[in-house]
Amino acid sequence: MPEASVRLDDKYRLESGRIFLTGTQALVRLPMMQRQRDLANQLNTACFISGYRGSPLGGLDQQLWKARGFLKENHIHFQPGVNEDLAATAVWGSQQSTLYGDANYDGVFAMWYGKGPGVDRSSDPLRHGNYAGSDRHGGVLVVAGDDHGAKSSTTAHQCELTFLDLAIPLLNPAGIQEFLDFGLYGWAMSRYSGCWIGFKAVTETVDTSASCSVDPHRIQIVEPTDFDMPEDGLNIRWPDPVLTQEERHHRYKLYAALAFARANNLNRVVLDSPKRRVGIIATGKAYLDVRQALDDLGIDEKLAHEMGLSLYKVGMSWPLDPQGVRNFCEGLDEVLVVEEKRAFVENQVKEQLYNWHTAHRPRIIGKFNRDYPDEPASPILPAYGELSPAQVARAIAALLNRHDITTSDIESHVAFLEQLDASLFSEKAPIQRLPYYCSGCPHNTSTKVPEGSRAMAGIGCHYMVQWMDRNTSTYTHMGGEGVTWVGQAPFTQTGHVFANLGDGTYYHSGTLAIRQAVAAGVNITYKLLYNDAVAMTGGQPVDGPLDPAMITRQLHGEGVQKTVVVSDEPEKYPLGTKWAPGVTVEHRDELDRIQRELRDVPGVTVLLYDQTCAAEKRRRRKRGTFPDPQKRVFINEMVCEGCGDCSVQSNCVSVQPKETEFGTKRTIDQSSCNKDFSCLKGFCPSFVTVHGGQLRKGQSAQVDPSKQKLQEVLPDPELPDLEAPYNILVTGIGGTGVVTISALLGMAAHIEGKGASLLDMAGLAQKGGAVLSHVRIAQTPEELHAVRISTGNANLILGCDNVVAAGQDTLSKVRKGHSRAVINSHETVTGDFALDSTSYRFLLRILPVSCATFSARRPWISSTPPTLPQRCSEIRSPATSSCWDMLGRRG
Repeated sequence: MPEASVRLDDKYRLESGRIFLTGTQALVRLPMMQRQRDLANQLNTACFISGYRGSPLGGLDQQLWKARGFLKENHIHFQPGVNEDLAATAVWGSQQSTLYGDANYDGVFAMWYGKGPGVDRSSDPLRHGNYAGSDRHGGVLVVAGDDHGAKSSTTAHQCELTFLDLAIPLLNPAGIQEFLDFGLYGWAMSRYSGCWIGFKAVTETVDTSASCSVDPHRIQIVEPTDFDMPEDGLNIRWPDPVLTQEERHHRYKLYAALAFARANNLNRVVLDSPKRRVGIIATGKAYLDVRQALDDLGIDEKLAHEMGLSLYKVGMSWPLDPQGVRNFCEGLDEVLVVEEKRAFVENQVKEQLYNWHTAHRPRIIGKFNRDYPDEPASPILPAYGELSPAQVARAIAALLNRHDITTSDIESHVAFLEQLDASLFSEKAPIQRLPYYCSGCPHNTSTKVPEGSRAMAGIGCHYMVQWMDRNTSTYTHMGGEGVTWVGQAPFTQTGHVFANLGDGTYYHSGTLAIRQAVAAGVNITYKLLYNDAVAMTGGQPVDGPLDPAMITRQLHGEGVQKTVVVSDEPEKYPLGTKWAPGVTVEHRDELDRIQRELRDVPGVTVLLYDQTCAAEKRRRRKRGTFPDPQKRVFINEMVCEGCGDCSVQSNCVSVQPKETEFGTKRTIDQSSCNKDFSCLKGFCPSFVTVHGGQLRKGQSAQVDPSKQKLQEVLPDPELPDLEAPYNILVTGIGGTGVVTISALLGMAAHIEGKGASLLDMAGLAQKGGAVLSHVRIAQTPEELHAVRISTGNANLILGCDNVVAAGQDTLSKVRKGHSRAVINSHETVTGDFALDSTSYRFLLRILPVSCATFSARRPWISSTPPTLPQRCSEIRSPATSSCWDMLGRRG
């Protein structure tokens, strides 16, 4: 097949055809397609987008900003909200644009976005806007980001029950193509029914890349013929009494949405066996899990027909169309409902069939087998965590086995799953690659607390301090930082606490938390980090004007007793800076003293810590927009005694171990060092600073021109035949190019005209944590179902990091005789080294799990896990000579 001509801006430039894009980019492309459809229908419309970032929609605002030229061309206005509920209120206003007779457009269609907690927070304006209705040429899509695995969230979320409470119809797309298709259906449904339309976006879809059709007229939308529309319609109007809105919504609007879904076949039968024995109902991402599970069990369409197995795909998961469900269940003996999290569709199915007048009503099972009166209720599919094709395969196999329609392939696959589970359970990796603060991160210093004090965490990078040795525990939701102390203070002997708070959260809603603490009169010091970026989600700017001087004035007006500004560069503030009265500016070296002083001040105090995000420093230095000190730090290994005090001072992952004949020393990883220089604070003669010099680049391999060209020497690789999809799992450390590798593979497959899907399971990986990219390649996109590689089905493991490659998530994809692996043997230390960096403390931490390995490399350590006194006496290395003095000083 000839290779396609591809440009990076195809995802927004091409008006039709197939493009390769991520779930986030699909949401950016979607309003452009709607605008094109409207123009073709002689409608001059505009679009309004507002919301607030958060996983899995953490990068949507960045992609919208990058596409600003295309947005402007398509009359799309993007205005991020200060927080989610204010964004929803602004979207409500967009539907009022045509009420006053002065509109510039025929209508404004709108998109709101936010992660699960933002949906919860915004229920008030979402309910108001939904009852008020949408404009007849507008429409509202409410995009809810659900992080089912809590990979970047403090709780796992499920939006369905919130949308049920808000009476907002909910679409549940299964993949990126359905992001585009269902988005168009959603706006059309909103215009027809007057409802705002929910749109469920899960991590496993948003973080996916795939080849999709972007023809705006790919789908043909039809209006229902079986719904009697009221004479005055169902769209927004004014005036409109509150109870009239409620009646109209529940009497007409929801039924209009049902009729629209039915007319456009949003819920449909995918497999329909004429034997009518057992059925499966699935929705959203769980539908793809079902299709992958059927593939793994060896059940194709022909075998499903022979077995009597039928499959029903639910595209609108609330309200569920009773007519479609009853038609599907007709004649079936048993139906398995497969969905993520709590039973939602399952309960609706049972409700729809309860008063169904038929002689034979099927058993309905899903989360439990409660419909079997002779058996104890036992779980089938969990209501927690994320579903996997392996879990679904087990449930389907049990369903078929109960009806004596199993096969040898099914039995062997289930046996393999059980064997793999047993081996993974018995062998756990001794270490994990937990996310950690970046090299030079302000939190490395700012989260320290003085002896005798404790601190509370919240939302932001400082959340990670809880697994570090900083006497910080517990957290709150976004905007509640420190307020838990209001409920503790009257009942505890502790007189004061510190609470961490980021500037992004402060602008979002954190000011209310400080106001509550002031109102309660509690003794608390907020450690407010001003790092000039919303670092957790990729370095976006705070959504409005904010600087340290402005913050101090706001805090003074709120009644804060005392504010001290701490900076790594206090000299950068010019004379005449408009600080609030009484504000002092200090160097961060005085942090411990300042905290001790603030905790003795009654009431609410603030330590405003001003230091730019280290990741942003690196990005801006690459662009030439941030100063790059001509200074580098090195460690002379001949002088270094390996005490680890440099890591204690800096908590920096760029301080790494260096193995020598005299034991473990220290070295600075120049490739990751962000020039924070806090490692210099300790008293150590081994440090050397070089001013004005540049790192010497390594020499590239020299090619002998007399020899053949490289492509003539290397044989052509043996390519897989792709009779079945080829699965590649790329594992590594966030920020080192793992996602780039998967993107290159996916784009290469797209250029060759193949089907490709990518899933980047990153979570907090951008902070040095584990990242796994699932790459699946097939002859056509239609051959790919679940984007996550199913259990035991990886053809190739590209292990860019050996710690992540040895983890359970990776090993669960491996099958003997099927999988091959290429592993990078370079050792990269985990965050544990920075946490327990002294030779003594680090070795004590890992001795119980890897004594045999370490004793082979360090003969001065016993090979048997010893008692604490034995450990001390058996360490004979000169590299530990100063550890004892340091441990004595630190107790």
